[in-house]
Amino acid sequence: MVKHWRVDREEKYEIVEKWFLKDLEMIDGKEADTDNPYFDMHFHQVYSMEAYSCASKYTFARTLNKLNAMYLKKDFKIVNFDDTYLNDDSIWSSSNRDFLVVMRVCFYASNLLCLSLCRFS
Repeated sequence: MVKHWRVDREEKYEIVEKWFLKDLEMIDGKEADTDNPYFDMHFHQVYSMEAYSCASKYTFARTLNKLNAMYLKKDFKIVNFDDTYLNDDSIWSSSNRDFLVVMRVCFYASNLLCLSLCRFS
């Protein structure tokens, strides 16, 4: 955990606490159905955390999951997260595929606009 503060124009960081991935037992997203940045990390004790945003919370969980898969391959639980946003094979999970999502939404919106302007006799 890093403490961040700003002094004049300089940004300062201080390592407050360190954890090891091998000691992490579970990440609890608390509420999968709501857009909140809060989650719990379960080590030998539970640490309640707040991410910058809900998106950054999911990015953090995906990163830890990938690191675990690459290096530790241990049983690692991620609970109370929406699986759609955790999986890399989902179109919604990757920020570099945002363009595809926007295009799809625009396509549907233009279809609705065309249909609303058409006259049916």
